[in-house]
Amino acid sequence: MRLNKNIFLSVVIGLMTASFSSLAISQVNYPVRPIKIIVGYAPGGTTDIIARIMAERFTASMGQPVFVENIPGAGGNLGAAAVARAAPDGYTLQLGTMGNMTINPSVYKNMPIDTLKAFQPISNIATVSNIMIVNPSVPVKNVKEFVDWTKARPGKVFFASSGVGNAPHMTGELFNLAAGLDMTHVPYKGSGPALIDLMAGQGVQVMFDNMPSAINFVRNGKLKGLAVTGANRVPSEPNLPTVKESGYPEFVVETWFGLFAPAGTPRPIVDKLNAEILAILTNPDMQNRLKDLGAQPAWTSPEDYQKLLESDYKKWAEVAKKAKIEGQ
Repeated sequence: MRLNKNIFLSVVIGLMTASFSSLAISQVNYPVRPIKIIVGYAPGGTTDIIARIMAERFTASMGQPVFVENIPGAGGNLGAAAVARAAPDGYTLQLGTMGNMTINPSVYKNMPIDTLKAFQPISNIATVSNIMIVNPSVPVKNVKEFVDWTKARPGKVFFASSGVGNAPHMTGELFNLAAGLDMTHVPYKGSGPALIDLMAGQGVQVMFDNMPSAINFVRNGKLKGLAVTGANRVPSEPNLPTVKESGYPEFVVETWFGLFAPAGTPRPIVDKLNAEILAILTNPDMQNRLKDLGAQPAWTSPEDYQKLLESDYKKWAEVAKKAKIEGQ
């Protein structure tokens, strides 16, 4: 009986060892098949742009196809939930934003996930200043003129955003508070659709969009840029003042974009992806590409990224309460 028990234990231990060895080998060899990066917004926005740039470079450096899938809706919540439900094996990732990861929990009544627990942060990728843009028909040249023009039209000025709770939405709400305005928010399912209506003058006059998705429309004259929302001017657009220097010294908003995996993803996979991001972001060509879009490379360790999430989670909860943004 004892012999049989010993044999049984030996078999169990052998199977467990083989299983762990197989898992370790699979992690060391990662990736061995295509990787999907989910974007919770429509094509054409900043999140989509950065995801596709990273997918292209991941494909070149990791030896497997990396592609982007857009799952827009609920301010990025639908895409995030899809990633949270995926197997934690490194083959389904999310290009997350400050909006859907740290703002949405304060503005959506029925969040499908706990963003602080459902994901394994891998690394931040870029920080971006927003840009205050208007339809060219709006007869203003700067922030002061826009404020005066809007105050003369109470309740008749509408600002677009890429979705409820996203950084462009919260930036507009903060500007309402800072300038004493009553602009009405009009949410879209991504920056792309919002920009189309803004350029066409279809019901919205202004937007506080992320630089990468909007800057080319400013450069070609389809939109008019008034200011950027970061602490400093953007090097690629030195003639655009900041909102801060336009009469609102406390007004600073910058957003971030980074990579996340489902919670429980093995550390060797997380570390490999983190190292790949660092290598990509330190490449001069990549740095120039991001800077041309008005973005700054911003690699972090997984631990520091988690701290950033927790800090912004608290910050935006306070802002949502102050701005009296009701749950959706």
